[in-house]
Amino acid sequence: MSMFCFQCEQTVAGKGCTVRGVCGKDEVTANNLDGLTAELVNLAAAAEKAKKFEESSVKFLLDGLFMRITNVNFDPAAAESLRESAAAKRKSLGGDEIFTAKDLWSGDKDIRSLRSTLLFGLDGMAAYAHHARVLGKIDKDVDAWMYKGLAALAKEHSVDEWLGLLMELGQVNLKCMALLDEANTSAYGMPVPVKVSTDIEKGPFIVISGHDLKDLEMLLKQTQG
Repeated sequence: MSMFCFQCEQTVAGKGCTVRGVCGKDEVTANNLDGLTAELVNLAAAAEKAKKFEESSVKFLLDGLFMRITNVNFDPAAAESLRESAAAKRKSLGGDEIFTAKDLWSGDKDIRSLRSTLLFGLDGMAAYAHHARVLGKIDKDVDAWMYKGLAALAKEHSVDEWLGLLMELGQVNLKCMALLDEANTSAYGMPVPVKVSTDIEKGPFIVISGHDLKDLEMLLKQTQG
């Protein structure tokens, strides 16, 4: 079994990991995540065709895309379980399997690059939308574009059409970033500068990145005292 992943700046020689990810991702996880990605595309296409944009489907799309991001979830069983759930949801909408993991890498290098850029942009927007949703904030335009963007991955486009999709994604992502900002500030207030310790302490530590504020809140409550 082999893998291919070039979705982050850590990749071997800047060209992609083909044996094991520099991040630690193994080939089983990588291939299961590719299978999940293809099924998310199929689900989005089925929903678009049936014109049924349900909350449960949005959750599959957001959770699945968020899982793809480097270092978020390296559990191959979890990826496979979510893929099976998305497939079941797709079938319930009458959708067929029109896109496979191999299709992610089909076409000439320019088309592969444009397709991948759209996918990676969707990954990032899904992370923002996921965190906002946890705090009770939803934007219907963002949700609708998750369907549109994923379904577009299964279609043929000219270079100009791919670029148009990417520009549109950028505009929608601005709305999504504003949504997350509103979610965070309405829940936790406006951020202000504070003094923090810069002393070197003995570990271990738990590191949480900037927009996982709900996770940080839960962690602080669990470790209080």
